[in-house]
Amino acid sequence: MSQDENEPQNDPPWAEGVTRPPPWTDAGGRTVYENPWLRLTEHNATAPTGAPALYAVLRPRNLAVGVLPIHDDGTVTLVGQSRFACADFSWEMPEGGAPFDEDPLEGIRRELAEEAGLKADHWLEVLQMQMSNSVTDERAVAWLCWGLSPAPVAPDPTEVIVTARTPFMTLIDAIGRGQVQDAFTVATALRAYHMARESLLPGWLAHVMLHRL
Repeated sequence: MSQDENEPQNDPPWAEGVTRPPPWTDAGGRTVYENPWLRLTEHNATAPTGAPALYAVLRPRNLAVGVLPIHDDGTVTLVGQSRFACADFSWEMPEGGAPFDEDPLEGIRRELAEEAGLKADHWLEVLQMQMSNSVTDERAVAWLCWGLSPAPVAPDPTEVIVTARTPFMTLIDAIGRGQVQDAFTVATALRAYHMARESLLPGWLAHVMLHRL
């Protein structure tokens, strides 16, 4: 669980010359719960301060994958579904889990078809995330896609999904009003907005995304 100090780091520019505090150390852990989708482990840990701590980590068995599908007119397709943990209804981009031994792009292609009934000609990876790194080691990868066309819909047996198509800037406004709260969707949409503003996407695509209908 502790990080090898000799491992290569993907550090931001401001980290140069900064002395890192000691890492957490793990004196041993055990699995306290598991199912086909996740595992919960408990660890006898030592904090960077030297204080002992009993630490639990939620360990999903899949990589989180998500995509924001952008139509040629600058609208995006979102999916809405009821979520158990927060006991609410959530508007999100198509997202799901890809097994660790699967190409993540194949996993998200499948999710886009299953949830939104779409396939795409063009894919661009735009974001890598640690989802909530104080309690879980879940990692996520997000894409933008365009050149959309219909595909067969095949939702999971536990899912009842509705879809909506809305201008990209309406999504950005809804995020600001707290009407879209799924963290993966929020981060990906704001990343897409930044890329459109900074000319990091094809010019025509950025134009239709930022145009207010």
